[in-house]
Amino acid sequence: MLPLTGLKVLELGHYIAAPFATRLLADLGATVVKVEPPEGDPQRGWGSKHNGHSVWFSVHGRNKLSVTLDLKSAEGREKALRLAAWADALVENFRPGQLERLGLGPERLHEANPRLVIARVSGYGQDGPYRDRPAFGAIGEAMGGLRHLTAHPGQTDLPPPRCGISISDDLAGMYAAMAVVSACWGRDRAGAEGKGTVIDVDLVSSVFSLMEGMLPEYGLFGWVRQPAGAAIPTAAPTNTYPCADGKWLCVAGNSDLIFRRLMAAIGRPELAEDPRFATNADRCANVAELDAAIAAWTRGRTAAEAEAALQRAEVPCSRLYDIRDCAEDPHFRARELVMEVEDPLLGTVLHPAPPFRFQGVPPRAMVRWPGPAAGQHNAAVFGEMLGEGGPGRRSG
Repeated sequence: MLPLTGLKVLELGHYIAAPFATRLLADLGATVVKVEPPEGDPQRGWGSKHNGHSVWFSVHGRNKLSVTLDLKSAEGREKALRLAAWADALVENFRPGQLERLGLGPERLHEANPRLVIARVSGYGQDGPYRDRPAFGAIGEAMGGLRHLTAHPGQTDLPPPRCGISISDDLAGMYAAMAVVSACWGRDRAGAEGKGTVIDVDLVSSVFSLMEGMLPEYGLFGWVRQPAGAAIPTAAPTNTYPCADGKWLCVAGNSDLIFRRLMAAIGRPELAEDPRFATNADRCANVAELDAAIAAWTRGRTAAEAEAALQRAEVPCSRLYDIRDCAEDPHFRARELVMEVEDPLLGTVLHPAPPFRFQGVPPRAMVRWPGPAAGQHNAAVFGEMLGEGGPGRRSG
């Protein structure tokens, strides 16, 4: 039922970026074999644990087959090459040059399988003067331009905060997954003559790709966009406002019609008739007065009360949800964005649904099993898929 059913993917990844890419591919139906070191993926040691097992890995490893290999050994490398010969695509996120040092560089992999698509995810890319520098997600945010923008305007005593998740790893993983599907489609469109290729994705350029119109603005006018806090400098009123219960309400009232509805809802209809606020450009130029009026109204109500009032007026708004709000919200539950999954290692756990829908495929059908134990599928993969040894034999 899933669109990537039949696509075979080998993951030589750890931590976040490559495993996130292959999780997306697995959610879409691909058969993903995740190669872990004998001690397991380092991410199994991150976050909270239950019954001695990683809670995070239940999601990060879902829909994947886990095998263990020591890639520093000749036997482990040989098995990896056999898996590469089986696969349509390989996704890895070692530091540049590490695959080559293991004897598993693209040339060797393409000797084993000329049609193999190889996606390489790294901090700075496979070339350039910074290729050999170590990097994690925070470095992608910093160098890609995002962290500069997350500061509060005028605040100099605290560093600009990260967004709370490993956004650059996730972005690179999404781009890698998109590139893998594209490259496989292009290869297969060429028929039997189609060859594999090498894809180069990095954390810095993944974040940099989100910088909207900032680069042409700098090139033409020398403009450098500065932090804007919760506001949007080019749309007003759009901001996040304090409420009586200490929570916050995000409001997007920037179109002319919505602005009128917003002003009526907060009891200030006269502002909608004021020529200083006639257009979005006018409102941006005089936004401080509008923000003050909206904040005065929200401060007299809880976030839920203010949200309900503006929703009745058809003004786009939302409380700032934490994970409890997401898990308990009826919309999340009705669309199965939050689903209960039975995990043999953990019991009943909550999983986020895949972020895409296909007609006739219920979201629950896309989560076929949670993250397995390290090496759980050694026998199935090496014994049955690759025809090595008999049933039950463990390799590693």
